[in-house]
Amino acid sequence: MRHSLTVILYLVCCSVLASATEGNIRGRVIDSENGEALAGVYVIYGSSRGTVTDESGQYVIANVSGRLRVIFQFVGYATVTRDVVVRQDETVELDISLETLISEIDQVVVSANRTEQKIAELSVSMSVIKNSFLSDNHISDARELIGKNPGIDVMDGQASVRGGSGFSYGAGSRVLALIDGLPFNSADAGNIKWQFLPLENLSRIEIIKGASSVLYGSSALNGIINFRSADASNTPLTKFHAETGIFGRPHNRDWKWWDTPRIFTNFSLSHLQKFGKTDIGLGAYLMTDEGYRRLNGENLARLSFRLKHFSKKIEGLNYGMNINAGSTHKTDFVLWEDAQSGALKQSETTAAEFRGSFITIDPFISLKKNEKVKHDLKIRFRSDRNRLPNNEKNNSDAINLYSEYQLWCRITDFIDITSGLTENYSVVNSEFFGNHYGFNLAGFSQVEIRPVNRLKAVAGLRLEHFSLDGISDRLTPIIRAGVNFRAAEHTYLRASFGQGYRFPSIAEKFASTTLGSVKIIPNPDILAEKGWSTEMGIKQAFLWGNTAGQADLSFFLMKNSNLIEFLFASYPGEGVGFRADNLEQAVIRGSEFEFALETHIRRVSISATGGYTYTFPVDISNRNSDETVFLKYRRKHSAKIYVTSSWKSFTLGSGLNIRSKILNIDDVFLSPATSELFLPGFYDYWVKNNTAHAVLDVSAGYIISPGFNLSFVVKNLTNTEYMGRPGDIQPHRNFSIRLSGKL
Repeated sequence: MRHSLTVILYLVCCSVLASATEGNIRGRVIDSENGEALAGVYVIYGSSRGTVTDESGQYVIANVSGRLRVIFQFVGYATVTRDVVVRQDETVELDISLETLISEIDQVVVSANRTEQKIAELSVSMSVIKNSFLSDNHISDARELIGKNPGIDVMDGQASVRGGSGFSYGAGSRVLALIDGLPFNSADAGNIKWQFLPLENLSRIEIIKGASSVLYGSSALNGIINFRSADASNTPLTKFHAETGIFGRPHNRDWKWWDTPRIFTNFSLSHLQKFGKTDIGLGAYLMTDEGYRRLNGENLARLSFRLKHFSKKIEGLNYGMNINAGSTHKTDFVLWEDAQSGALKQSETTAAEFRGSFITIDPFISLKKNEKVKHDLKIRFRSDRNRLPNNEKNNSDAINLYSEYQLWCRITDFIDITSGLTENYSVVNSEFFGNHYGFNLAGFSQVEIRPVNRLKAVAGLRLEHFSLDGISDRLTPIIRAGVNFRAAEHTYLRASFGQGYRFPSIAEKFASTTLGSVKIIPNPDILAEKGWSTEMGIKQAFLWGNTAGQADLSFFLMKNSNLIEFLFASYPGEGVGFRADNLEQAVIRGSEFEFALETHIRRVSISATGGYTYTFPVDISNRNSDETVFLKYRRKHSAKIYVTSSWKSFTLGSGLNIRSKILNIDDVFLSPATSELFLPGFYDYWVKNNTAHAVLDVSAGYIISPGFNLSFVVKNLTNTEYMGRPGDIQPHRNFSIRLSGKL
């Protein structure tokens, strides 16, 4: 009897203790737009458990404890994930508002008109890359990230939007990079220092395709790429990832030159938090890459700090400062040894050790009054330091001071005006470029009119003044205009016209050096390039059964005069080499289709994004010739498709990048006689291998616990052998594993 009583008491105590460690989660799921209850929403939690909402949108998760990740999925709505901590005997209330996927057409962006506006209501083409795309695809380099977007290629650091740019040997850029609206192109070479762009606390990337010089000035001739930082929320957020990977063997076994594995590793840490009225953001990134090519390794570090304070005394006032800094130690790859066994070996005559560092300090202040007037003042101080220990005559230092003031005001309920002033002063000291100083002053104004409910029209004007070493260029006016019409509830038509203008970089004018057998010749008399672009497009959102999404179709035309291209020739008094020169006329026409889809098959969520771009890039300088001369380093066709699926705690993904052959390159590489001087074996390799190619990436991930993910990615699964510029073989198959987390 006493033994039986002991057993009963033991079981009762165990039951009480068990119940004391368990809690519940309950809530209601509604449509974010109309507040209606959503029945049948899948509520998934743990590794394999789940429930569905009832007719009133209610759900209950019973007998759970600790930290849980809860996922809400419903056909036609964007998936929502929440991390929840359930304590003993606690019932957590978790109400969720789901947004329809069609509502993504109404996401708010700022880059197109310098003010917040729904993406569907723009008069220009814009693409948005979300932060989640980086972690899903193991991307830590901005060049790789931008190259995943339809219509954009990055060739050896040179970005090209819809074929607007070719390869410029590291000097100049027709695409302007921005960090939170401030220019990021360097003062000396005018290029983008991709490795220093902070991706750790990134909210999204907004890409405008087409001339954007009216609002953003020189270097925006072909488009802009705006990297927008994330703001802190009421809940502190710490994110990290640790990744390591290895390169496999190249498709051509004769190219394998290493005896030990070629390894790359990187680590990222970021934190966002509110302290009362003050937001803090911190980011850090470390990377070491041994390189799949000989004499092409890199060590990189970057840091970012973001401080934003909201005034208690003055409503609508906020101010703060952003700081970004970075350092790199690497050897750039210039020319291969030969095509037979040395395509992944850099010629030692061109290998140069490089040490670079930079810092930007960006104070800002913003005041918004009564939702009708907003003042913004932004300043950027930037310092770049480039050192080549083995070739000190190519060292350079550049200092840049940029400032802008912008005023937005709502004149009436249907008229908005955005105006501003910008100045940019830079000083470059270098034996490579020479010592120079430049000054740019500009004013811009843009008006947006909404004469009827469905129609928006925009027109803008910019006046741009440049001077270099005290010599002034002529005052340049630039205009733009556009219209957007909502033809149906989720159908938007648009048309736009915009002029562009780009003053040549200091490097394009004055760079003079020799890399192995390659000679770069200065051209102080080179002229600024100018042009215009126009497009028509339609954006459509849809919901078909279990599938929801949006599609965008556009037709575009770009025309440039005095287009700056590097040409190989014999120059009197300088010898034979490459020099930046002006083409008289260039025309690019084409079309682009982009899409985004999401569907649910039971508890499996599937999303797909991508697009196809067709371009016809022609040099029409010699109009009397019947022969079609294509612009160099362009392609006619490119398509990019990305598919991701998730089930319970598992994710699978794939990305396919298809590109047609390069239409034209420098004559020096096409001549069997001269190509051997620069790239041994290149001519025969080019004739055989300049074809269309496809590169396939695959990924797999597993949610270890709420906030912690383990993922595995294989890039170039097909081990496709392909080339960027001449002599620049792109990465073959490589494998990486990443542990990421949110705290």
